[in-house]
Amino acid sequence: MPTDTTPSGQQSGKSGRKKGRKVRLLLIVLVLAIIGGVGYGAFWSVSTVRASFPQTKGSITLDGLTGPVDVKRDGHGIPQIYASSDEDLFMAQGYVQAQDRFYEMDVRRHMTAGRLSEMFGEGQVDNDEFLRTLGWHRIAEEEYKKTLSAGTKKYLDAYAKGVNAYLAGKDGDEISVEYAALGFANDYKPEEWTPVDSIAWLKAMAWDLRGNMQDEIDRALMTSRLGPKQIADLYPQYPYSRNGTIVREGQYDELTKTWSDGSGSAQGTDGSTQGTGGTGTGGTGTGTGTAGTSTDSGALQTQLDGLYNVLEDLPEAVGVNGNGIGSNSWVVSGDHTITGKPLLANDPHLSASLPSVWYQMGLHCKSVSAKCQYDVSGYTFSGMPGVIIGHNADIAWGMTNSGVDVTDLYLEKLTGDGYQYGSKVLPFDTREETIEVAGGTSKTIVVRTTNNGPLLSDRNDELVQVGKKATVDQDAPDRGDGYGIALRWTALDPGTSMDAVFAMNRAKGWDDFREAAALFDVPSQNLIYADTEGHIGYQLPGRIPTRGKGDGSLPAPGWDPAYRWDGYIDQDELPYEYDPERGYIVTANQAVVDKKYPYTLTTDFGYGTRAQRITSLIESKIKGGGKISTDDMRQMQMDNSSEIAKLLVPLLLKIDVGDKNVREAQKLLEGWDYTQDADSAAAAYFNSVWRNILKLAFGDKLPKELRVEGQCLSVEPVDTTGPADEDRRVRECGKRDADQAQPDGGDRWFEVVRRLVDDQDNAWWSTPKTRNLKAADTRDELFQRAMRDARWELTAKLGKDIDSWSWGRLHRLFLKNQTLGTEGPGFLQYMLNRGPWKLGGGEATVNATGWNAAGGYEVVWVPSMRMVVNLGDLDKSKWINLTGASGHAYNAHYTDQTDKWVKGELLTWSFSDKAVEDDTSDTLLLKP
Repeated sequence: MPTDTTPSGQQSGKSGRKKGRKVRLLLIVLVLAIIGGVGYGAFWSVSTVRASFPQTKGSITLDGLTGPVDVKRDGHGIPQIYASSDEDLFMAQGYVQAQDRFYEMDVRRHMTAGRLSEMFGEGQVDNDEFLRTLGWHRIAEEEYKKTLSAGTKKYLDAYAKGVNAYLAGKDGDEISVEYAALGFANDYKPEEWTPVDSIAWLKAMAWDLRGNMQDEIDRALMTSRLGPKQIADLYPQYPYSRNGTIVREGQYDELTKTWSDGSGSAQGTDGSTQGTGGTGTGGTGTGTGTAGTSTDSGALQTQLDGLYNVLEDLPEAVGVNGNGIGSNSWVVSGDHTITGKPLLANDPHLSASLPSVWYQMGLHCKSVSAKCQYDVSGYTFSGMPGVIIGHNADIAWGMTNSGVDVTDLYLEKLTGDGYQYGSKVLPFDTREETIEVAGGTSKTIVVRTTNNGPLLSDRNDELVQVGKKATVDQDAPDRGDGYGIALRWTALDPGTSMDAVFAMNRAKGWDDFREAAALFDVPSQNLIYADTEGHIGYQLPGRIPTRGKGDGSLPAPGWDPAYRWDGYIDQDELPYEYDPERGYIVTANQAVVDKKYPYTLTTDFGYGTRAQRITSLIESKIKGGGKISTDDMRQMQMDNSSEIAKLLVPLLLKIDVGDKNVREAQKLLEGWDYTQDADSAAAAYFNSVWRNILKLAFGDKLPKELRVEGQCLSVEPVDTTGPADEDRRVRECGKRDADQAQPDGGDRWFEVVRRLVDDQDNAWWSTPKTRNLKAADTRDELFQRAMRDARWELTAKLGKDIDSWSWGRLHRLFLKNQTLGTEGPGFLQYMLNRGPWKLGGGEATVNATGWNAAGGYEVVWVPSMRMVVNLGDLDKSKWINLTGASGHAYNAHYTDQTDKWVKGELLTWSFSDKAVEDDTSDTLLLKP
């Protein structure tokens, strides 16, 4: 990693791509403290653990309130706040969230500001350097000063006032037990909250939902071992004929263009866009060529791998560092429901965290008026005012990640103190950033920015070195000092997403909702809608770029003005749907629109497996003449059916297996209904077979940069020619963390296999011989080997007796405190972490308990919450969180919802004054 900037502008570096990962939290210091005599009882005394539990009864006086505020908590500790002014409402929200979650809030704001080293020491310096380079906190400051409305700033100020009222006069161990642990390592003290701390959290959310940046990197890395046709095989076009788009009957409003019902005069991208240096498809297809760079550049692969290493080490915010992010949401009109009014379901898929990223809460004005405008309930983020997903008295809304492409990587020609753009050399915009380090020496870095964005390559020494060697087209400028990599990203411009939160919370109908959505510039989410009048709808919001050349699928030449963004899609041209005739709308990360839409949204939509399954469940109920209930929606959320199993199991059962032990396992698949319940032995075996098919057919053929770290293969060197020769093979070991490697087994890989499965002799089905097995040359030969490997893999993991096998024994969820619970001494992890739980579900399943097939079976992301809103009677709505309301270990509400979440149960979601009062267990009065 770079330590300084030399006069020439190039970074010097220190070696070690993951330096400091094992000591990033100063846990060595904690171990020494324990060895030095800080015993179990002294460290985790009852008084220490309980000191930070919130007061939930009686009364507390808060300076700054203008009137009394009631905080009513139900039996799960979920608060409903009642106030008489907007400012009092959001001040109380800040106070109450700080009571339950301040440590989580504090870690988040240090992450978004690139200040983790102040809490956890030198092991976080590399992360801080990268986060300072992105500059989330700086952009948040600009938003607060320049782009947000006066009303929004007033609410942010009130929220911060509430947080600081909670902090006033408290020592760290009175705030959260983690501060007691940190106290052994450094003298860190929490500082006051600011409005900018709240805004910056939206940047972290946008980062994890940023679109196809990972695919952009992976496609480029694949070129070291795969040709354009092979890469195209692994990134097939969206299956429009089989899996529907979100918008089918919608339109956009711009006067000169009309698109609706999949037809119209507008001409869109049709898959003809070509990439330079390879083949490509444009529009909503996939590009496999580069824009201005050669696809066979080994140096470029190393450069991008270095960038991936930096991204991989970043702390998780709301997702798995941008990988595997999905979600389900759907809405059904009253024509098809028992109540005669819409039902709306949502379950965002995010990394499993403890506490959950979501915080359930109600925000109620005692009397809605111009002075106090809110009566809203739902899922919030600790550290940010307002409700992100939920409902008010009139409308409900949900979100899923749209996946639209709002990030582009640019190769930059660096020349001395500047970079080439067209025929000119432009100077960098530079700034110095000083990183304070707990228990260590502060460090100053220089951040350089081009007209495309910050130079991410300055944060990794490998990128500096190989940037001098990257192979490019003949038209590219002389490399000089080398090439860098810059990031263009919509979230690095000041925006108005915080305004959108409050506007959506106040919305009374469809028009208000769309006006609020227009303010939601980043991240771009699929927004679904329902109201008490019976209407349903969908809106794609966001600041979505339009490009000159290129489609965003691969890094572009920053020196060529033709590849610059040339604007954004107008809000009135973004797709929407309102009261479609079919009576329902499903969003599950599939393609938003068909190929006739005139703009490229992304080359990397999800492939629609979950969406199609949800659609089929809805239609089967409707076509059977039935009406859908709240519990039907809940059961749909828990659907465990495996779509890839439906395709492959009939083929696997036809294979003649000679080994009696493998045959015994094969028989598990006979009569299996493809449901991946936790107690299913068939699901365990099939998923192991699927994992081994992927490994043999694809994983072993991928470059080391995409394979699991430590898994080594004997491979043919890239730079040799002529027939294969066993003597010239070399040993290459994977470089990725297990939960980030490929093939991950998601629905892109479903589509890859689906398109190849009828071609028995396709080259992908070939796999070399081993010491014990002959080479496989056909699909069935490879499948047979995968079945054999799966049998012995599960024998090793679960035992020889297949009657003892179950999917849940493989597919387990561990909930880990995201800081001191990840790499600490065993007793500390035991105190802070929870689990495991045995789960059903799986990849690309509606009950999307994600696992990475390259790395293993452990759960890496989950439905982070589930909700079903009943617009006919809001008090009959249901919700659940992954963990609980509290962030305090050993508080009764730390994980009190998890067992119910695992079982697919939902809690009553009270909204009306009477229902809330009936459910109230504790009442706290906040007094001015």
